[in-house]
Order: sequence, then structure tokens, then C-alpha cells
Amino acid sequence: MKTTMNLSIFLPMAAVLTLGVAAVYAQEPVKMTFSGTAGASASNLQQPNTRNGEDNYAGTGTLGSFTFRLLEADPNSPTASNTCSGPNVIYAVESAGGGVFRFQDGSLLFVQLTHGSDCLNLATGEAHCIRILQITGGTGRFKNVSPGALLTLTEAIATVLTDALGNPVLFAANGTITGTVSGVGGAQSQDSQP
Repeated sequence: MKTTMNLSIFLPMAAVLTLGVAAVYAQEPVKMTFSGTAGASASNLQQPNTRNGEDNYAGTGTLGSFTFRLLEADPNSPTASNTCSGPNVIYAVESAGGGVFRFQDGSLLFVQLTHGSDCLNLATGEAHCIRILQITGGTGRFKNVSPGALLTLTEAIATVLTDALGNPVLFAANGTITGTVSGVGGAQSQDSQP
């Protein structure tokens, strides 16, 4: 009888504790908006036939306010594409790089670039870009994040500055980041969308 009473007390408590942990580390859909700049980077990723690019963004969304720095190896030569072609249009594929999101509470989220593509219109100086970012770890609220989840960054960029030869060197960018993150701990108030 005593054993039955103990189980009847501890089972509901175990259920509450389990649900509480599940709520703290639940899967969270991500939708963030950002703006910022892109250009060449002094960092060298040592990837053959590439030059290095750097994106610096700030934004807000479901995980709070953030800044994001992304380093990537941009190809020196365009790639053929069925969806991005035409006069004065080139397509480029990025496959190496990584970055860090820094949130307002100081938490960091680390990502690695698994695939990227740029559809650039040389006549207008504008491009449509996509980056697939794989979560690799984090600190603070993200210290228990589940690695492997993918975030999709979609952006539009426009040339702001060219060099003396007319080559674009600085771009303005804005876009969205979507996906799902698992293992986010603690509480961070959601900022309103811009």
C-alpha cells in the first residue's frame, strides 16, 4: 500500500517535470528579418578559385534582436543555371563559410554555410541570394541547441559603391531568415517585426 501511494505521488510530479523540460527545449519556428551590408572580407578561407566575402546584418524576429556576421568563399567563376540566366545575368554558387548570430541577451548561435546561390544582374547591380545555414552550436540560450537544423536566408542586395574600374565593392542587403531551432533554453521576449 505504501508503495502505491508513493507512485501515485511521484508519477504526476515526474510528468510535470518532463513537460516543463519539454516546454523549455521545444522546437521553435524561426522567422527573422534583417538589413545590412555585404562586401569583400580580409579573412581568407583558403578555398581554391574563390575570393572572400563578408555579410554584416542586424535584425529582429522570433528569437529576439540580433546581429549576424557571415564569412564565405565566393567563386571567381559563374556556374550555369536553368533558373538564373540571360543577358548581363550570372549565377554563382557558394559552398564554404560560416557565421555567428549575436542576440540582445548576449547569447550566440553558430552556423555553417552548406549551400549558397546568387543570381546577379550586372546591368542593374542587384542580386537575389539564398544561403542554407546549418546550426552547429551556441552559448547562453543556445548552449543546448540541437545541431544539424537548417535555416534559410533569403536576401535582395543592391550595389552601393563601386571601385575606380566600376566593379561593385559594397552592397546593401535586406531579407528574411526562416527555419526551426530545437533546444533553445530560457526566455527571451519577442521583438516586434520591423
